[in-house]
Amino acid sequence: MIPISIKRAGSSLLIITWNNGHEGKFALEHLRKICPCATCQGEDLLLHHYPAQSTATTPESYRLVGIQLVGSYAVHLQWADGHNAGIYTWDHLSANCQCEICAGSRN
Repeated sequence: MIPISIKRAGSSLLIITWNNGHEGKFALEHLRKICPCATCQGEDLLLHHYPAQSTATTPESYRLVGIQLVGSYAVHLQWADGHNAGIYTWDHLSANCQCEICAGSRN
């Protein structure tokens, strides 16, 4: 799926309308918690696993200050606490949609 619209709804929600008409809803706190960067999720490199770093969160950790497209496959989110390493692919976002339909199908 490809988004046709990405917009904020208030200070704590991001809404993505996909090209199939689905409207995905994402709490900003959830988006930060599923940040795909190596710092947040850890990584495997040359047969060695580097675990995620534990970092303290503050209200600024969940305040989105910037959204940039990355090619035609992802968005780069910037957070008020300075964290900006995550590149959220369309597949990652659609797999983590929090709307009632998607959340219900995962349970």
